[in-house]
Amino acid sequence: MGKPIIFCDFDGTITETDNIISLMKQFAPPEWESIKNQILSRELSIREGVTKLFDLIPSSKKEELLSYLQETSVIRKGFKEFVSYTKENDIPLYIISGGMDFFVYPLLKQYGPFDGIFCNQTTFEDQTIKVHWPFPCDAECDNGECGCCKPSIIRSIEITEKHDIIVIGDSVTDIEMSKYAHTVFARDYLAEKCEEYSIPYEKFETFHDCIAFLKKEVPA
Repeated sequence: MGKPIIFCDFDGTITETDNIISLMKQFAPPEWESIKNQILSRELSIREGVTKLFDLIPSSKKEELLSYLQETSVIRKGFKEFVSYTKENDIPLYIISGGMDFFVYPLLKQYGPFDGIFCNQTTFEDQTIKVHWPFPCDAECDNGECGCCKPSIIRSIEITEKHDIIVIGDSVTDIEMSKYAHTVFARDYLAEKCEEYSIPYEKFETFHDCIAFLKKEVPA
């Protein structure tokens, strides 16, 4: 393996549960589930579907939403050690999340700094929460409506032939960036899709698994 450069998902990967789903279960009316199913079946693009989801929740609940996640979100075991390992070995670590700035930054604060954090933005001035998309698809993306387009972000970062791209993820938003990776650490839905698309991957449960793999594969 060459010099690793790591792109890691947040919801359901760094955290044990998907924070958007957790918020919807707690605060959204029942119709959120049909929207979620349409996203997973790709009837709705991620951008369109997530916009619809947050439009179900009043902006007045902002502090309540954040307090709920700070009380209930669990960081996956080994993440703190994983971040330390990357820093000690000068391995770039980027967080690329389809999540929202109002919870991604607070939940990551004690673990940084990182080489970069990319996520969607939210505003709370209207009656319901509005999502903004600062990282749209570039000209090379065929999907057009990714929302936070993870492959476009990877393409925007200077990566040399000496680098091996490592992707860590769990969900539908991680499929396309996994196609760019030399190594994929996958869980749940992403693992299923890697098998479906014949993308080689390493199954992981905690970030200790990722550390063990890197210690074995990355030259000292």
